[in-house]
Amino acid sequence: MRLYNTLTRQEEEFAPLRDDTVRMYTCGLTVYARGHIGNFRTFVALDLLRRTLREVAGYMVRQVMNFTDVDDRTILESNKAGVSLREYTDRYVAAFREDAEALGLEAVEENPRATDEDNLRSMVEMIQSLTANGHTYESDGSVYFKISSLSDYGKLAHLDHEGIQPGARIDSDRYEKDDARDFVLWKATSPDEPTWDFGCGPGRPGWHIECSAMALRLLDGAPIDIHAGGVDLVFPHHENEIAQAEGATKETFSRFWVHVEHLLMDEGVKMSKSLGNVFTVQDVLDKGYRASALRYVLLSVHYRKQLRFNWGSLDQAEEALKRLFGCLARLEELTGGETHDEVAERVEAARADFAAKLRQDLNVPGALGVVFELIRFVNTSIDNDELGQGDAAEVLAAFDEFDKVLGVISLRRAEEAQPGVPVDEIEQLIADRKAARARRDFAAADAIRDDLDARGVALEDTPAGTTWKRK
Repeated sequence: MRLYNTLTRQEEEFAPLRDDTVRMYTCGLTVYARGHIGNFRTFVALDLLRRTLREVAGYMVRQVMNFTDVDDRTILESNKAGVSLREYTDRYVAAFREDAEALGLEAVEENPRATDEDNLRSMVEMIQSLTANGHTYESDGSVYFKISSLSDYGKLAHLDHEGIQPGARIDSDRYEKDDARDFVLWKATSPDEPTWDFGCGPGRPGWHIECSAMALRLLDGAPIDIHAGGVDLVFPHHENEIAQAEGATKETFSRFWVHVEHLLMDEGVKMSKSLGNVFTVQDVLDKGYRASALRYVLLSVHYRKQLRFNWGSLDQAEEALKRLFGCLARLEELTGGETHDEVAERVEAARADFAAKLRQDLNVPGALGVVFELIRFVNTSIDNDELGQGDAAEVLAAFDEFDKVLGVISLRRAEEAQPGVPVDEIEQLIADRKAARARRDFAAADAIRDDLDARGVALEDTPAGTTWKRK
C-alpha cells in the first residue's frame, strides 16, 4: 500500500506500526451549521481510505473522527440562537449522522466531542506538559503556544522561518494561511461563553489543542499511523496540532498525513459556508437526485485533485450507475449455459487490477475504470452467448467485492428498498383516501392515488383493506 504523505510531499510505502491495526485520526465537522457536500467530499474520500485499508490491504482499522463542538463559531451561533452550546451543537451532530448514513459512510470506532470532560482534562494535561517543556506563556488569563520554542515548527506546511515573527500572537481559532503567530491553547472567556477549569484556570480550549489531545488519548499515544482531513487544515490547524503533540510528548505525532483537495463550484470557487455558496446533502436530495449518485460523484475524482461540482455531474453519475445496475440485472437473470474459463480469468484479472489501483494512493478513477471494463466485457459476452449462469455467480461476487470499498451498489440497493415517500406519510394518505371515499369524494381519493403513483408508490384495494408497494 502506498500513500502520499503531505509531510514529505511524496508517496511512501504504508503499513501500520503496531499489530496490523491502523490507528487513524480524521478531523470531523465543526458543528456550528449543517455540513455541506464540500465537507462530505473529504468524509467520503476518508471512508474510502478506511475501507481500502481493511478490504484491500488487509489491516484492521481503529479510526477516531471528532466533532468540534466548542470554538469561536459554535459559541457565536449558539448565543445567537439563545440556547446552550450543547443543545445547539446536538442538532448538527444529529444532522451529520443523518447525512453520513445517507451517503453510506461507515461508522468509525470513536466520535469524541471536544466538550466531553475526559477530553477537556486530556487537553489541560497536554497544556501542562507543554508548559513543563518550555513551550507556553500566559497573558491576560490565556495560555499561548510559543512557536519560536519549537525549532521545526512549520514542517508540514513548509513555512519559511524568515517570515515568522516572534512574539506576535492571535486569539482567534481560525486565521489566514501562512499567518504564523503564537496561538492560544487555553482561552480566557467572557461572561457569555462556556467555561471550564481543570487546572489551567477558568476558560475554554483553543481549537487546535482539541484534536491533538483527543487523538493521543483515544489512539494509545504517539505516534499514530495516519492523521487526515481536508487540505485547508494543513495550516494552521494540523501544523499547530503537530507543535502541541510533539512539544508535549517529544515524539513524532503522526507518521502519515493525508489531505483531501477542495470541492469547487463550476466557476472554480471553493464551496464554503463563509462564501455562502454551499449545498447540503439534503439540498441534493430535494432536487430529486439520490445519495448514491452523490457518493459516486464525490469518490470518482482522485482525492488529491480538486473536484468541480455541477448538477450535470450528478446526471452523469446516475447514467454510470444505470449502466452498472443494468449489467447486474442481466447477470441475475441468466439461466443455464456453460461456464467459460475465459470469464473466470477475466474476473480474476479485474480483481487484481482493482486492488492494485487502490494500493497506489487510492487511485479510484483507475479502479472505476476496471469496473466498467468488466461491465463492457460482461455485456458483450452475454450478447454473444459466451457467459453462463455459473459464470454470472463469479462475476457478481467480484462486483460485491468491489463494492466493499466503493459502497455505491449497497447504497443504491438500500435506496431501492425504501419507498420514495416516508411510510408514515403513505399511511396517512391511505387514511385520507379512505375518508374521502367514505364521503363519496372520489375525485379527492383518485388524486391521492395518482399522487402516490407519480411518487413511486402503488396502492391496491383488497377485501382486507388498502395495501401499498414500491413500484
